[in-house]
Amino acid sequence: MRAPIKPIPPKPSQYGIDPSLVKTRIADLPGMTSVSLKELFPDLPEVIFPGENGLAKVRQAAEEALMKVDMSMIKPEHSVNVLASHHGFTLLGGEPYAELLKAIKDVIEKRTGCRDIRLRAGVGMRFRETEEYIKRYGLDTYYDGKAIGIAPVDQGIPIETEIGTLYGIKKVYDADWIVHAHHSDVREVHFHRQVDKAVKPFGMSYARIETRSTYHQNLGPRGANFVARAIFDSEFVQKKFAFAAFLNIAPNGVVGVDVDNDLYALNDRVTFTGCQYYGKIMTLFGEIDECIAALDFPCPVPYVFSAGVIYANFTGANTDLYDLDAPLPPYTWYTEAFYGKRGKPLLKDIPPVNPAIKMCVHNYAWTGYPSAFFAEQIPTVVVGQEQAELFNRDPLNLNYMDYATVIKSTEAAMNFAYRATGTRKVIIFDGAMGGINVSEPLAELLTRKAPAVSERVDNELLPKWLRQRGVDMSVLKRGA
Repeated sequence: MRAPIKPIPPKPSQYGIDPSLVKTRIADLPGMTSVSLKELFPDLPEVIFPGENGLAKVRQAAEEALMKVDMSMIKPEHSVNVLASHHGFTLLGGEPYAELLKAIKDVIEKRTGCRDIRLRAGVGMRFRETEEYIKRYGLDTYYDGKAIGIAPVDQGIPIETEIGTLYGIKKVYDADWIVHAHHSDVREVHFHRQVDKAVKPFGMSYARIETRSTYHQNLGPRGANFVARAIFDSEFVQKKFAFAAFLNIAPNGVVGVDVDNDLYALNDRVTFTGCQYYGKIMTLFGEIDECIAALDFPCPVPYVFSAGVIYANFTGANTDLYDLDAPLPPYTWYTEAFYGKRGKPLLKDIPPVNPAIKMCVHNYAWTGYPSAFFAEQIPTVVVGQEQAELFNRDPLNLNYMDYATVIKSTEAAMNFAYRATGTRKVIIFDGAMGGINVSEPLAELLTRKAPAVSERVDNELLPKWLRQRGVDMSVLKRGA
């Protein structure tokens, strides 16, 4: 058994407790180890980050890709908005995504002579979050004071689409051209189901709250994927769209940078890698029979990471989140609305939250996202009164601590979880790069199950998933 991988460090934020209060990381406790993702799945791609000179390699990959894309539409006298999303800054420490954003500005200037280049960084419900990221990674100075955070409550702009008038954020579209700067990690696959994932920000990060709410609530995740496509396909957006630049992510790190003037071609590639690589991790997670889930990452509760997968996905690992013929996932805002007062689904088509999760130890996670559902469904212990009070003050989590209990230290919380659940299998959502921090019994289970999972995904599940989405695997392989 190898030593645990160093977790992503705590970060100062108005959405989290003071980092000095995070005194113990769960990976540092006795009995914890790590498993390399490449050892679990040898066919995972080689990564450029993390690794030696990783950021320099991200910069090199970005510049090489950006030099090949058509920028002839951008003239020296024009203006360009580089559009970013907050989730990119939580990937692998945030530095790789910030480096991509810096490279985009530099190459546009070099190739086109354009100097009026702005950064517009969107958020979900933590309206000031990207302002923190802009300063943390020096993007305010790098973009010559033209970097701002945008929120779904900012002034909107009507966009006429095939399905009627939808609303974008005005500051997203107040330039001659827009560049869609995103990433290929699957993130909320329980919502988008890997359908048009590359297009999704046009209905989310770049949209007014009235429009983005159709996705989560009015239509539900399966019925609302077309909202982003309708906005992107509109004449208004198409006249401004220059190209897309994606940080290409696999569960074990940054693979490269993918840039294209054709967003749908890029989306097919994102769909392929999202199903092929992340599908194996999620299918393997579904093989876990029992465990304690430990949250230890600077993000809201559902967005903490393990093996490139967020906790919200793990709560649905008892289902196949990629199978479009399968029932609704256990958790989305839409399905959450169909849970009764006793915390059980009212509709028989909604499966229960992953029963393998016997307890959640909340060592470190942020507020800013409605998370009471998770504490209601899964026995939860929160480490430290300060963290409990942070959630009590959060308007989106006023009921979180109604379902959770407080234990003063990390060690005591884990000992309580061991006794209460009777299991020593622990999975840690702490953002460990290149591998996964787990307890020794869970490491043994994952290592034993991985080969059969890999074979099943390659031969049975992946062809089905791609067929459901209309992606021709043979064409993509020839293109590669």
